[in-house]
Amino acid sequence: QVQLVESGGGLVQAGGSLRLSCAASGRTFSSIARGWFRQAPGKEREFVAAINWWSGTITYYADSVKGRFTVSRDNAKNTVFLQMNSLRPEDTAVYYCAVATKHFTKVAEEYDYWGQGTQVTVSS
Repeated sequence: QVQLVESGGGLVQAGGSLRLSCAASGRTFSSIARGWFRQAPGKEREFVAAINWWSGTITYYADSVKGRFTVSRDNAKNTVFLQMNSLRPEDTAVYYCAVATKHFTKVAEEYDYWGQGTQVTVSS
């Protein structure tokens, strides 16, 4: 089992920045990828970004966040980060981190472990 705890969410004005963190514990050696997803009220959960865990050299981003969000990781602290800049009201959502243990993927159904989520609200 892997336990994930997100932090760093909050309320920010449009154009501002937030940095989300996701600390992992448990059987984290099984991680292939760490991903970030988000879900806005009334919408389906959507992919935001992902990073391959061991080298951290491969990243995926949703088109809607490219150039504004950056995913990174600290292996020693077993933590993945999502730096979010130039935030927009449409970025408002609950943000979830997740662990995939089989392959590097953008597909939510292929992630095996999920955090509880952290709320990000961007005011206009």
